[in-house]
Amino acid sequence: MDNKELAQLLEETGVLKRLAGENDFKAAAYDRAARQIENMETPIAEYIEGENVDSISGIGKSLATQIYAYADTGRLPVLDALHEQIPSGLIKWLDIPGLGPKKIYKVHRELGITEMAELVEKCRDGSVAELKGMGEKTAEKILSSIAFMEKFGERCRADQAASVAKTFNDFLFGQPGVDAISLAGSSRRRLETIGDIDILVAAKELHSPSIMEAFTTHPDVVEILAKGDTKSSIRTREGRQVDLRVIPEKHFAAALMYFTGSKEHNIATRARARERGMALNEYGLFQLDDKGDTNFDEPVNTKTEADIYRELDLPFIEPELREDRGEFAWFESHEKIDLLQAADIQGILHAHSTWSDGACTIHEMALGCIERGYSYLGLTDHSRAAAYAGGLTAERVEAQWKEIDQVNQQLADEGHCFHVFKGIESDILGNGELDYEEEILAGFDFIIASVHSALDMEAGKMLERMQKAAANPYCTIIGHPTGRLLLKRKGSEMDLNALVEHCADHKTVIEINANPRRLDLDWRYGRKAHECGMMTSINPDAHNLQMLDDMEYGVGVARKGWYNPERVLNTKSLEEISTWFETPKNERI
Repeated sequence: MDNKELAQLLEETGVLKRLAGENDFKAAAYDRAARQIENMETPIAEYIEGENVDSISGIGKSLATQIYAYADTGRLPVLDALHEQIPSGLIKWLDIPGLGPKKIYKVHRELGITEMAELVEKCRDGSVAELKGMGEKTAEKILSSIAFMEKFGERCRADQAASVAKTFNDFLFGQPGVDAISLAGSSRRRLETIGDIDILVAAKELHSPSIMEAFTTHPDVVEILAKGDTKSSIRTREGRQVDLRVIPEKHFAAALMYFTGSKEHNIATRARARERGMALNEYGLFQLDDKGDTNFDEPVNTKTEADIYRELDLPFIEPELREDRGEFAWFESHEKIDLLQAADIQGILHAHSTWSDGACTIHEMALGCIERGYSYLGLTDHSRAAAYAGGLTAERVEAQWKEIDQVNQQLADEGHCFHVFKGIESDILGNGELDYEEEILAGFDFIIASVHSALDMEAGKMLERMQKAAANPYCTIIGHPTGRLLLKRKGSEMDLNALVEHCADHKTVIEINANPRRLDLDWRYGRKAHECGMMTSINPDAHNLQMLDDMEYGVGVARKGWYNPERVLNTKSLEEISTWFETPKNERI
């Protein structure tokens, strides 16, 4: 049993209890238990074996009984009962941003509707707007969110795809006859959202039937969409489609290149092949005959993707760059590209603690960074304007600074070469000013400035707001610049190219928020950032220890955006970034 897995089920139970209209106190008990178990260092299995789950703070005998039942049966009885009680249509409403379980229950109870189509109808005819606490603006936002969800409903976030892909990759890798295995498609290219999950296996033909049988009968499979000798497709219990192709080893490199894509990149590579008297397809690279047709009797000897690119007079092109967005022109005159690596990251510069809406103390967050090999932590709890997230008053800021000093001393006494920097995630107010007076702003080591309100501001005004914040001498980093939530909420509309140029001019960093729900700034602005010399920072926006590991998704976006280590702020060593923070903004390199 996994602490994270159980915590997710308990959290889901709390949500569904609210959706069922139950007492909020009872629902909150499941929330607290979920947070407690998720952040425990001791595996929950040890408490279950010792039959002392109720000794965990915040978990009573009733909840402990549910956990014991889950250990015995793999099911949480209270959660199963809620799923039977609540119409399935209502549960789908939980994906609508801004429509939490309490509001959903209110709409369901007062209008007697359960389906998405009925909700759309009641938003359009004014029924939702007439409900107390709702209004026209809420109804409009619901309609906009539903339209957005319907457009992107077949895709999922990168982390969701990665979880499913890992399950099947690990399972298939251990099957008899599997010589090689790789992800392909948009997952391998590190796109921010994923459609189908593509997996390629190299194996001899005689092993293909048993590999396909193992794949299609995996416990996570709820539906077999297609089953063949070389390709099968299934649907998982998470609703994701996974496609498996079994390829003879001699074709594996070409197939991997082909099924990785992108479509546009493949078209360009096939054109280069023909210009050189060859044909490229998923089976390999072949010479053309006198008529210009593919001569399948004359394959070009290529065992790897790098071999294929070499025959096309190109060095190996990293999968992240295969979008036909300038990679061919670049590699015509360059042998390689120095892309950011995960190992280049030296520290974390956007994280929250229990001082605002984080789940862990400053010391716990620092130890989590140390365990992951980082040299520093930039603590950035919310500023006072974000009262809903426990934003810090000026008095609490000064109290937090004292605790940071104490933590740094404690870490030094423990023998750690590590430093916690005093940061803040300061709200960008509607007029572009930063939250707090100048004397408070001047006391921080660095400041992330983020928009959390009025995200739908008119594009021109939003740009002016962001530019004013970026020009502020105390603004170090612009946080999640558009405020988007992938597949749920569009980001603020503005001319991002203009913001990138402005930030470069004012020596202000724009973060790539590594939270897989955001991945904002989008990778598509990486080339613009390169052109004007804008620096980024890969930031997990971590509210607990687990979220520190989201850095991998931010690194993927940075690589896709062509960032090298020199243009990523938190590749600097502890000594280097300390000096950088101490240098006046207009003098920074």
